[in-house]
Amino acid sequence: MFEPSIAPDRAAGPAGELLLTDWYQLTMLQAYLAEGLTDIAVFEFFVRRLPAQRQFLLAAGLEQVLDYLEHLRLDDAEWAALQRSGRFDGAFLAALRGLRFAGDVDAMPEGTVFFAHEPILRVTAPLPQAQLVETRIINLLQFQTLVASKAARVRLAAPGRELVDFGLRRAHGAEAGLLGARASYLAGFDATSAVPAGLRWGIPLAGTMAHSYVQVHDSENAAFDAYARACPQAATLLIDTFDTEAAARRLVPLVHRLAADGIVVRAVRIDSGNLGELARRVRAILDQGGLQQVRIFASGSLDEHSVAGLVAGAAPIDGFGVGTRLCTSDDQPWLDCAYKLQAYGGRPKRKRSEGKATWPGAKQVYRSLDAAGQLAGDVLTTLQDPCPGRPLLQPVMRAGRRLMPSPDLEALRAHAAMELQRLPPAWRDLQPVARDPVRIAPALQRLCREVDALADAQPAPVSPPPPAPEQLQNE
Repeated sequence: MFEPSIAPDRAAGPAGELLLTDWYQLTMLQAYLAEGLTDIAVFEFFVRRLPAQRQFLLAAGLEQVLDYLEHLRLDDAEWAALQRSGRFDGAFLAALRGLRFAGDVDAMPEGTVFFAHEPILRVTAPLPQAQLVETRIINLLQFQTLVASKAARVRLAAPGRELVDFGLRRAHGAEAGLLGARASYLAGFDATSAVPAGLRWGIPLAGTMAHSYVQVHDSENAAFDAYARACPQAATLLIDTFDTEAAARRLVPLVHRLAADGIVVRAVRIDSGNLGELARRVRAILDQGGLQQVRIFASGSLDEHSVAGLVAGAAPIDGFGVGTRLCTSDDQPWLDCAYKLQAYGGRPKRKRSEGKATWPGAKQVYRSLDAAGQLAGDVLTTLQDPCPGRPLLQPVMRAGRRLMPSPDLEALRAHAAMELQRLPPAWRDLQPVARDPVRIAPALQRLCREVDALADAQPAPVSPPPPAPEQLQNE
């Protein structure tokens, strides 16, 4: 199982990410090539079952998958590292060095609501290429889908409230922090605190101040005054370092003095304690002081449930900063997802493992809406079986190249908002409903029976005779 280290002679990650994979992908590729198994294969990414805490999932991560596939290659340092390992033959290394992804991809647009068993991405490519990309595709799609789905629940719990992603510092690594910011914005958040995400994707950047800023000054008011003058357009001041209500009272005359100098205090932030009760008390203090325009922003280990509770309790909170529980999807940090072979050499394939069986062949999902424009249900079927409704998987890549420029993040965000709006009210609720919106078409059920019948008709392999007793003793 264990192999010698093949670390390249450098610290940086792989330029083309070809080695960002599992070891068995490489060993399988060498075996495939040795056997001449290079015909066209179809793989699909799907979720076997929804988490108990989720009514739906929101597809995200396609942009990064397409970028990965377009730039897939082995650089010189990686090739040399594989050669030094002594694990691979020359023919395989030569093939790997020249490998480029030349397949097709069909996928649901990012921001599309989907359910169990529905493929959100299909790869059609020569078997070695389609197999090699499995690990990174799962890595990219699972994480962003997790965060986007969690963010969508927060968005549904707080209609009309400002939502800011605060997750970078608690994310499991830099890539997770940035992709989490992207996924949460796609799903309906309004801004992020992660600077690189704002610069890379144009996500609005937002932030307030830390307790340390208050603590290094001789008084809270001195800190508030200095910070507001440094950020004169729209400062948000953190008021819970010592005594939240006392800070709010001291802030009232200061905000009026600052306003006379043309300096705007946009909001105050509360990051601890009973957020609902403190927000009510602070709102009363600000209103009595003539500061009705100053908003209240809350943060501190929030998720969709705590946000929903504050909204239901009519807490006068205008916005929420959500971080740790969002970027780690803490209640559901993984999906029962898979990227599985569905066809090879034009023949449909199906896995029959207990609890992990798959539907065979390349598939399509058709979505129907009711008279009110809300989601009525989906049909999962074969590519050769057009059904009523809108087909969800669309061509996005052919022969290893994108068919069109990717939609910008604002367009994906608008699509996600429409998808969430189309959910029936019961599916927008945070509590699960016992309803499966996916129907398996008769054509797909029939194909499944045909594939099983062919598999069952195969002759059983001839087993060698058991060893004689003396052979067992000798061994």
